[in-house]
Amino acid sequence: LIIIAARPSVGKTAFALNLAKNMAIVGEASVGIFSLEMSREQLIQRLLCMESLVDLQKVRRGWLNDDEWKRLVQGASKLMKANIIVDDESNLEPRVLRAKARRMKKEYNVDAIFIDYLQLMNLGDRRDSRQQEISEISRSLKLLARELDISIIALSQLSRAVEQREDKRPRLSDLRESGAIEQDADVVIFLYRDEYYKKQHVDLPHETEIIIGKQRNGPIGTVTLMFNPSFTNFFEADVFHSEE
Repeated sequence: LIIIAARPSVGKTAFALNLAKNMAIVGEASVGIFSLEMSREQLIQRLLCMESLVDLQKVRRGWLNDDEWKRLVQGASKLMKANIIVDDESNLEPRVLRAKARRMKKEYNVDAIFIDYLQLMNLGDRRDSRQQEISEISRSLKLLARELDISIIALSQLSRAVEQREDKRPRLSDLRESGAIEQDADVVIFLYRDEYYKKQHVDLPHETEIIIGKQRNGPIGTVTLMFNPSFTNFFEADVFHSEE
């Protein structure tokens, strides 16, 4: 079980979609995506812009030049060949997810499943405290990953406690509503963008720290990537500057 966590609007979904796209296109893996927040059409549009390096806003408005159309067609061709299965049911309980994931494994032999995002899941009519609910959801994802022998990558929100500190880099204690998420996860990845907090005074406006806060079988540490909001894409610094 892998958790990707950040405050809202830092780029959790963009980072997860970059991972999913690269796994499917470069790694030729079969990937399932459960999108509780975004419709299937919106999600595919974002994947297409990432792969084609075409501005998402231009696509939405239809303001594209010939070169951008050409890149979109090439990107669409790659995405159509990739094995990415999207489910956009917004009201998802663990038992429903389990049934759908088993079907995905049986029909498409998925290697990984992404869930965007964990706090939008619920236990139906049960009236447990939110903390108990999140603990149970987190545990169910861990067991499902083991049962199907796949990676489950779940996005998670962080608590507002981050905002009260001077150093706003996330910590494990910031995982929202449950210490169980920290306990169940094999890997916890935090995203941190200085730009998010210091919009006027940042040196590199697109720099994002990818912080490995927990890794059960490996080292922890920080990797810096560049985020291009036009394509909602992450790059290594040298690639990013050559694209600008």
